[in-house]
Amino acid sequence: MRKHKMKKQILVACALLASCAAYSEVIRFEVTESAPAFEGRSFGTVGSYLRITGKATIALDPRDPKNAVIADIDKAPRNAAGKVEAVADVVILKPADSAKGNQTLLLDVPNRGRKLAPQLFDDAEQPGANRAEKSADAGIGFLHRQGYTMAWIGWQSDIPSEPLQMALLAPAAEGITGTVRNEFQFDHLTNPIKTRLSADLADPATLKITVRANWAQERQTPAGLSVKAMDAQTIEITRPGGFDAGALYEVTYQGKDPIIHGMGFAATRDITSFLRQDPSATNPLALNGQLGVKRAIGFGVSQSGRFLRDFLWMGFNQDLQGRQVFDGLMPHVAGARRMATNFRFGQPSRNSRHPQDPAWQIDEFPFTYAVLQDPVSGKRDGLLQKCQSTQTCPKVMQTDSEHEWWASRASLLVTDPLGNHIDLPTNVRAYMMTGTPHFADPGKKVTASPMMALPVNPMHAGPPMRALLTALNTWISQGTEPPTSRVPMRAHGTLVEPDRAVPWNIPGLPFEALYSKAYFSDHSILPPKVLGQYSVLAPLADADGMSVAGIRAMALAVPRATYTGWNPRAQGFGPGNLYPLQGAVVPFAATRAERLQTQDPRPSVEERYADHAAYVTAVKSTAARFVKEGLLLQEDADRALERAQSTQLSQP
Repeated sequence: MRKHKMKKQILVACALLASCAAYSEVIRFEVTESAPAFEGRSFGTVGSYLRITGKATIALDPRDPKNAVIADIDKAPRNAAGKVEAVADVVILKPADSAKGNQTLLLDVPNRGRKLAPQLFDDAEQPGANRAEKSADAGIGFLHRQGYTMAWIGWQSDIPSEPLQMALLAPAAEGITGTVRNEFQFDHLTNPIKTRLSADLADPATLKITVRANWAQERQTPAGLSVKAMDAQTIEITRPGGFDAGALYEVTYQGKDPIIHGMGFAATRDITSFLRQDPSATNPLALNGQLGVKRAIGFGVSQSGRFLRDFLWMGFNQDLQGRQVFDGLMPHVAGARRMATNFRFGQPSRNSRHPQDPAWQIDEFPFTYAVLQDPVSGKRDGLLQKCQSTQTCPKVMQTDSEHEWWASRASLLVTDPLGNHIDLPTNVRAYMMTGTPHFADPGKKVTASPMMALPVNPMHAGPPMRALLTALNTWISQGTEPPTSRVPMRAHGTLVEPDRAVPWNIPGLPFEALYSKAYFSDHSILPPKVLGQYSVLAPLADADGMSVAGIRAMALAVPRATYTGWNPRAQGFGPGNLYPLQGAVVPFAATRAERLQTQDPRPSVEERYADHAAYVTAVKSTAARFVKEGLLLQEDADRALERAQSTQLSQP
């Protein structure tokens, strides 16, 4: 039904327009609401903000080589002008007085329809961060005090458009069928369990299912395992005995009418270019024929960070007039991964996790920005190859949590496929937020989870990320070089074989050298056939069990506990595998006597700090060093000192 609605909307849109041929490819921008944001809250010298919501319609010529890279666009329904349309949700936050802004557009690529930049940079909480209505929804207001114009463009076409979920209404290639493979890991034992397929089911008789404890084991079809269709998108799985909550279920079937998911890249390209370049009154950022921004940064978290890596790799940083779209890119917690989006029956929401398939389309070569030779596939490629040929390469800052170095093959950013050291291109920087999980909400506390073997790491990466965003904006606007890359490297001896990365003798820290491997597979057959493997390395840890390299936040630089980017699964939830997205915390002993009793090699808190005043002094001097190195802003140094002064040394 969703696809038929799209076809009808295309016809209506073309009937209303004098011409569907638009030079910018944005043929309509409809503002549905414009209102004061954050209850009129004022942010320093910038003042108040406006919130603008709307919908942008793009129309793509499938014959244009810049669009032809989109899978199946030549098979999509077309309007009267022979173009393929899609409609994107758009939200904008802009200074009420544009002259007081910093002239930089920060495009936060939505993650599954959500805005995540406010959580990371502003310490804002959800769902308020998505609404931007109440004063508190702006958190500490960092982005607003800096004067950024912020925008969100719906790109994901396998989710619905809702008030707090931005999406792209894209057409389908109707009449096409093909084999689809889905993986499910539930982490509970509800039986039977209903779940959704990634594509519409063409024939219920084609449904097949297998189960296994993890990807490396043989697929099984034991008695008691079955799958049936509830409708074209929903199935019900009945699970057999003998498998725990972390078991992996694989469903294959004949799908139909694949959505043209790759149009999400074009929507981001064209609407961003429209906001930057179109001086007409239809552009909500233009005023009296003048453009409201001079430069643009593309930012994305996790799924959205992988989106940006694919966006760059496929050549979308050049708009249809040959102009550069983003001056700077900041993929966050993407590791060396990309997306399974621009494929027939693509899966934009797909994110294989340990112990799922490590050879999905999102984990294929190229892994890094430099152009390299792949010894497995024989290809020569790199994320910068296309933009180098068109001279549209942005400045890139890739920022990752430590979790990405265990679960998302981040070592392949700074090695070749065989594990040898490589230098990053001069326009690229890479930073690891040492000891951090994939993504943590601001203000989160240490908690326990029955699904994880260790206490859950609550580390929020906001402070160093604010400093790095500031450095990136200065880099693209003034040419000032940012801090050098801070990641584990083979050449520095801080990137090693996973089995010798972390000490084995720390009580309460059960290191099992668990990490996601990297393979190359033939996906033209089912099940896919593994053809080769790439080298994946891990960050070297110190005697406390914390990684040596990267940006060591205050909790690691002046520590009272060990913080890791990995956390094993607990019994009953797939033990022997990593739990997705999480890290761990293991506190130090409070006293030397306690440490000796448990045979903990890590010095106790009392051995590290003579008293509370000594701890505060260490925080103050460390914060000052971080500010000098460009890894912390003074406002965050002041906050760190305030927290230290009110901290009890016995609590991590």
